[in-house]
Amino acid sequence: MNKQKLNNKTNLIDQNGSEGQIDCQVINFLPTTGDKLILDACSGGRYFWYNKKHPNTIYVDKRIEGKGHSEFRPNHQVKPDIRADFKNLPFKDETFWLVVFDPPHLFLGETSSVSKFYGRLIKDTWQDEIEQGFNECWRVLKNNGTLIFKWNEFDIKKSYVLEVIGREPLFGHCTNRSTENTHWFTFMKIPSN
Repeated sequence: MNKQKLNNKTNLIDQNGSEGQIDCQVINFLPTTGDKLILDACSGGRYFWYNKKHPNTIYVDKRIEGKGHSEFRPNHQVKPDIRADFKNLPFKDETFWLVVFDPPHLFLGETSSVSKFYGRLIKDTWQDEIEQGFNECWRVLKNNGTLIFKWNEFDIKKSYVLEVIGREPLFGHCTNRSTENTHWFTFMKIPSN
């Protein structure tokens, strides 16, 4: 599937933090170099990354939040390499060997301080957003590649989310912290014969 991106702009952030835009009507997809093997499709503050600037990773998020946006976490920032929506990724099919998909999982108000950290889901559209996002991550994943999906059950149970995704994970793990249940699922894109 070779999707055209129409009526959409993708923001790029260079190494100096300057923003630019690529009009996706002019080009089909952003080029990637051979060393960019990993995609974090909604990177946010890169909380679970040991190396928050891993050289083989492209970090994508639709938000940009600079340091100081929160008095509670003054050093928190959302500074993706590419500003794009995970439902409409600007990459060719089968580009990455590993895709990390940690979408928002809370129903929050638009101006909520927590939504600036983690993003937010809309109650009326969350199923479509998660399904489209997972399908986009699957599209840019190479055959025999791995997709890691992280989900927190605070507002929506994992069984319902997995039903929306429509694919069965190979295995997963639950991390319990106080009243939260965070789940990590591993999928592999095994071509059907």
